[in-house]
Amino acid sequence: MDFPLIRMRRTRRTEALRSLVRETRLEPGQLIYPLFICSGEGVRKEISSMPGVFNLSVDEAVKEAEEAAQLGLGGLLLFGLPESKDEQGTGAWDDHGIVQQGLRALKANAASKRLVLIADVCLCEYTSHGHCGMVVETADGYDVENDASVDILGRTAASLAKAGADVVAPSDMMDGRVAEIRRALDDEELEQTPILSYASKFASAFYGPFREAADSAPQFGDRRSYQMDGANVREAMREIELDLGEGADMILMKPAMPYLDVIRAARDRFEVPMGAYQVSGEYSMLQAAFAKGWLEPERAMLESLIGIRRAGADFIVTYFAKDAAKVL
Repeated sequence: MDFPLIRMRRTRRTEALRSLVRETRLEPGQLIYPLFICSGEGVRKEISSMPGVFNLSVDEAVKEAEEAAQLGLGGLLLFGLPESKDEQGTGAWDDHGIVQQGLRALKANAASKRLVLIADVCLCEYTSHGHCGMVVETADGYDVENDASVDILGRTAASLAKAGADVVAPSDMMDGRVAEIRRALDDEELEQTPILSYASKFASAFYGPFREAADSAPQFGDRRSYQMDGANVREAMREIELDLGEGADMILMKPAMPYLDVIRAARDRFEVPMGAYQVSGEYSMLQAAFAKGWLEPERAMLESLIGIRRAGADFIVTYFAKDAAKVL
């Protein structure tokens, strides 16, 4: 049977009909809002490459969390900007570190208790060299030493969980980090803390604005020796499978929009909760188009998020979280 008996437009005539047959839904509870926490009080410093996103002192982060809870967001993803850095990234696992302070303040706030508090586990924001692990000299110049980094990541995850993180999310892409984090958490009797692994994190050009926000740009070289080659989808599936085998409870795909095929492939293969990170470059390029009047902000924002959900993500980390929740 075909036209005129079949008319596909019949169910598109009104918003009520379109809503009734809509296949993919976007809700505020599926959105995670990133926060960048810094020292001080009353600090709310806008990030020049990310309009509407700020570096926040702990007191201001609590205010953001209250708004996020009122909007019905699913949670927050926390990053830290320490006052000082060193080659070992000691601020990452300091029990009085900036994210640990933020977690304790958020846990003490009634509104924040309605949010899932996810702590990013990485060293790039805390190391003086800006890499995601320990750097050693080699005959060729330098290398990021995997196993020593993994030990520190485990200590960092345990410190963050003790401070109140509901979920720890390793984003470093070191081999074996999930197993070590699981061991470190269990040794501290934190066996109920889930691990959200950035299991498929690509070496991407779309991270640029984040590196301004988190002051985490590498001081030399790049991250291609540990983050994934953007050409490889089969390798991404293997990375995910290994992380799940080591004890990851959930996976996070990063970036989102340039890698929708990877999200779809993972959704078809793995029956675990899966998120996607609409990263800083994705957000900033859309904001630039909005500022030029080239795209309709509300429609383009929601369309980008629906596309990520349609590809298979159960939840989305996005800097649009608050704006999208207001529209929804």
